[in-house]
Amino acid sequence: MTEPSTHVVVIGGGYAGVMAANRLAPHARVTLVNPRAEFVERIRLHQLVAGNDDAVADYSAVLSPAVQIVVDGASRINPAARTVTLTSGASLPYDYLVYAAGSTGTVPAAVPGAAEFAYPLSELEQAQRLTARMADVPQSAPVVVVGGGLTGIETAAELAETGRPVTLVTDVLGPSLAASGRRSVAKRLAKLGVVVVEGSAVAEVTADRVVVADGRAVPSAVTVWTAGFGVPGLAAASGLATDELGRLLTDETLTSVDDVRIVGAGDAASPSDVPWRMSCQAALPLGAQAANTVLARLAGQDPATVNHAMAGQCISLGRNAGTFQFADVDDTPRRWYIGGRTGALVKEQVCRLTLKWIRGEADKPGSYTWKTNPRREHVVVSAQSQRSAIR
Repeated sequence: MTEPSTHVVVIGGGYAGVMAANRLAPHARVTLVNPRAEFVERIRLHQLVAGNDDAVADYSAVLSPAVQIVVDGASRINPAARTVTLTSGASLPYDYLVYAAGSTGTVPAAVPGAAEFAYPLSELEQAQRLTARMADVPQSAPVVVVGGGLTGIETAAELAETGRPVTLVTDVLGPSLAASGRRSVAKRLAKLGVVVVEGSAVAEVTADRVVVADGRAVPSAVTVWTAGFGVPGLAAASGLATDELGRLLTDETLTSVDDVRIVGAGDAASPSDVPWRMSCQAALPLGAQAANTVLARLAGQDPATVNHAMAGQCISLGRNAGTFQFADVDDTPRRWYIGGRTGALVKEQVCRLTLKWIRGEADKPGSYTWKTNPRREHVVVSAQSQRSAIR
C-alpha cells in the first residue's frame, strides 16, 4: 500500500488534537507534536490532586498507530515556509497544519502574591506540583480554592471529600449554571463542609492566607487558583491573527483567516471570534471538524462550516455525588439537572465515553458524530453586529 504523500502536522495531543489526528490518519501522513509522552485526561486533574486517579492514558489506548508522535514543544510556526520550529530546535515541514494547542491555567500578575503562592490546575505539570504541595501539609491544614467555575467547584469538592478543610472564594458560584443547578452544587458543597465565600474578589495571596477585597483574611496553607484560562502564545508569536485571549482566529470552517493551510481546533481556536466554551465537549467535535476541513481541501471541495451543539455541563462533586446541568444547543443552561449519586454516575460515564469516542475514531475513522446547532449562524451574526455597534 502506498503511503499518503500529504503531510499533516497536528500541534497538541489533547482531546481535539488526537481526534483530528485519528480522523486524518488513513488519508495523510500525520505527525502529532506534543510535549508529553502520555495523553492527559484534563477532566480528571482534580482527581489526581485528591489521589484517586492518575489522569493520564497511554497514547496506544487513544491514538491511531498510523500517527507518528513527536514528543516536543512547538516554538514557532512559519506559514510561508510551511514549517514548525520545535522547542528542541528541529524544523518540521507540513502541507497542512492543525492548530490544537489547547489552553492553560493562568494566575493574574495583578493580584499581589498570586503568582508566587497560588497553584493553578489545568495542566498535568501544574496538577503534579499541587499534588506534591498537598503531600507536604497536614490533612488538617486549611485549603483555599479561588474560582467558582466548574474546575473550582470540582476541586473544592474532591479535596473536601478526603477530609480536608476547604474554603471556596469566588465572585459567583457556578456562573455558567442555571439557578437550579447552582443550588444543587451549593447543597453538596455545604454537606462536604466547604465554606463558600461568595461575592468577593481576591486582593492578595500570601504563604498562609488569602485576603479578599473587603479586607477579610482567610487562612490558607495551600491556595489553588482556578479562576480563568489562557492559551499558549504560539499563534500570536507566529504572526497569526488571534482573538483577545490569544486563540487562533478562524473562519467558520476553522481555517485560519491568514492561511488556508492552517486549521484550528479545540480551546485554542476562535471561529469568527465567537468561540465555544473551553471544554472536552467542544474539543472532540472541533477536532473532527478540523480534520474534515483538511480532507475537503485535499479532495478539492469546499469545507463545511462548524455546527456542533452543546448538551450540558457535567460536574463531579467528589466520588459520591455530581450535577449534570442540561443546556440548550447554544450552551445556555436550562432549569433541569440531575444531581446526587446519579449525577456522579453520569459524570463518570461521560469521562469514560470521552476516551471511548476518541479510540473509536482511531479504530474506525469518520465514525464520530455529533448533534448539530442550527442557531450557530444567528449567534455569529449577532455577535459581529454587537462588536460593530461598540466600535
